[in-house]
Amino acid sequence: MTLKNGTRRTTFRSCNLCEAICGLTIDHDDTTVFSIRGDPDDPLSQGYLCPKAVALQDLYADPDRLRTPVLRTDSGFVPISWDDAFDRIERELWKVRDTHGNDAVAVYLGNPTVHNYGAMLFAPKLIKALRTKNRFSATSVDQLPHHFAAHHMFGHGLCIPVPDIDRTHFMLILGANPVVSNGSLMTAPGVKRRLQAIQQRGGQVVVVDPKRTQTAALADEHIAIRPGTDALFLASLLHVVLEVVDLSQTLGPLFKNVSMLKSCVSALTPEFTATHTGVPAETTRQTAVALAEATSAVVYGRMGVSTQANGGLCHWLINVLNSVTGNLDRPGGHMFPAPAVSVVSQRGTLGKSGRWHSAVRQLPEFEGELPVSALAEDMLTTGPKQIRAFITNAGNPVLSTPNGRQLDRALEGLDFFVAIDIYVNETTRHANIILPPTAGLETDHYDLVFNTFAVRNVAKYSPAALKPAAGARHDYQIFKELTRRMTRRASGIGPRLKGSVRRAAEAWTTPQRLLNIGLMQGPYGASKKPKSGLTLRRLKRAVHGVDLGPLTPRLPGALRTRDHKVDLAPDIFVQHLAAVVSALTEPVPSDGTFALIGRRDLRDNNSWMHNTTRLMRGKTRCTLQMNPVDAERLALENGDDVSVRSRVGTIELPVEVSDALMPGVVSIPHGYGHNRRGVTLKVASQHAGVSINDVQDEQIVDPLTGNAAFSGQRVTVSRL
Repeated sequence: MTLKNGTRRTTFRSCNLCEAICGLTIDHDDTTVFSIRGDPDDPLSQGYLCPKAVALQDLYADPDRLRTPVLRTDSGFVPISWDDAFDRIERELWKVRDTHGNDAVAVYLGNPTVHNYGAMLFAPKLIKALRTKNRFSATSVDQLPHHFAAHHMFGHGLCIPVPDIDRTHFMLILGANPVVSNGSLMTAPGVKRRLQAIQQRGGQVVVVDPKRTQTAALADEHIAIRPGTDALFLASLLHVVLEVVDLSQTLGPLFKNVSMLKSCVSALTPEFTATHTGVPAETTRQTAVALAEATSAVVYGRMGVSTQANGGLCHWLINVLNSVTGNLDRPGGHMFPAPAVSVVSQRGTLGKSGRWHSAVRQLPEFEGELPVSALAEDMLTTGPKQIRAFITNAGNPVLSTPNGRQLDRALEGLDFFVAIDIYVNETTRHANIILPPTAGLETDHYDLVFNTFAVRNVAKYSPAALKPAAGARHDYQIFKELTRRMTRRASGIGPRLKGSVRRAAEAWTTPQRLLNIGLMQGPYGASKKPKSGLTLRRLKRAVHGVDLGPLTPRLPGALRTRDHKVDLAPDIFVQHLAAVVSALTEPVPSDGTFALIGRRDLRDNNSWMHNTTRLMRGKTRCTLQMNPVDAERLALENGDDVSVRSRVGTIELPVEVSDALMPGVVSIPHGYGHNRRGVTLKVASQHAGVSINDVQDEQIVDPLTGNAAFSGQRVTVSRL
């Protein structure tokens, strides 16, 4: 069928809004999407689709979306040309660098960066060109403890094993709600179906969480636990497991420091930890025995255990439990995917941490990044190390990092701020210049990151479905131009011309060409199998993607440790666990405060997509959920307005009484708070909500990793 503005056709691609990378069937012409459906022939998602993917078409057509660069003026943002924008950025960034040094410029990469392979490939080049140590990302308000544990145990921050969910017989889930998130650091679209399959084959699903989540509701057992105490629970599980397993059968010569494990957890009996966790000792013992005796089993923890004061300990203990039960690198257990394009370097990364520190609190870097909890204070504190200029890509740290109001104030005082984003949001409203890249359906994609965490080895190339507007630029083109302008001269010595060979090489380098090289050199590539191996051309012909098979054992080959062994008891974890135990105080504060946790909705996508009407239908989702016992004590009913107060601020929102939460625990969703001056998104007035991060204390971090410790912070709730 031919339309006036083009030919109607069907494109198969992956959704790149979240980690599930569901397969899409898109009917469209050059500029209009007629329908988006799940692709039943996608080897990973098999037709599953969540509501967010259907809203991709709304992003393309959104009248609030920026389509040309804009300059902030006293009267608001005004359009400018790309050349004018780049000229201004080059002049202002070099001015800051010349006057205050390279570290006066900071960079923040938001979560959507890892969902765009052009940005993933070319953003590092800009950061390298800036020569700044002030590098930040969403990692340190999310999954940094995963990387930290993998770094010390397996030799590389990206050597993260994932649950072999499709073959396991026992799955213990802590601090995660994968039925809603579709998995996280476990790329598994349609998790509900996969969990039900465990039960159908005679297996068991157990969820440990302060709240009876959607995942807990379908599990065989829900174990309620006090927020922030998961490390103690995991240690007591390990205590029992070490009593019932024969380590000579479950561990081999690949593992070292085995003997130290028992002494680490000798005092952490289920009876001892029950006082702090609220989990009965008998429940802990039964769970540990079931884990140890299952035909195959896996322990999986995510946001709730990552974003707490002992997140690093939690992920170390999860890896240890999967190892000592014999389930590391075993079908149905904790396994290392083998993606078609590897993002894990052949050399290990041991030692690449603590090489420099944040200016004020001296928080250490990890793998080249500083904890984002230090960002605002390093902007606000005057001195030779003060951050004076800022570059963000696809990020909204005012809503997604702790003490957002402090960052709000810090951004107002910057000398210069450039944002790469398609919206004027709570963060970018402070930018001097915003550079808008093409939206998701206007650009091609290959998932470099989340194939690395997929529960099945697959590869899929996603062609662009819609035609970009004339003059539009892709993310990678923006990064290339900024990189060129940040490297074409050295500070203070004027222009420096590049050779013709280098210019030609830069012009030739595109995401597709780099992807083709990665595919050819990968484990399934044409460099190994010239006649049948993967190339980009062959992958493009497989429009639904290529099924590369289930996860297979990869040790010791997947390790990047110097001795090619798994370190079960790195000193840094052993010493920190001992310090945590010695510092234990009363289990529950008696000051009347509550432990605050976050939550998410299937239709939410962190701090964005709230401008999409189809996702925001229905009742208000930004509420304070509270147990009925607590609500009665405070004389609160559904819909009553309350104030929630912490050291850093106060927010006001309505109460939602729910018996899904433990007494003493309250919950607020993250990503809301679209009521700041200068943000004019059309949905904001209806569903603005409040930001949970306006009461999250940036001073509370995991001391091991520097990750923000959101879960379990204490707040006071008062009736308005």
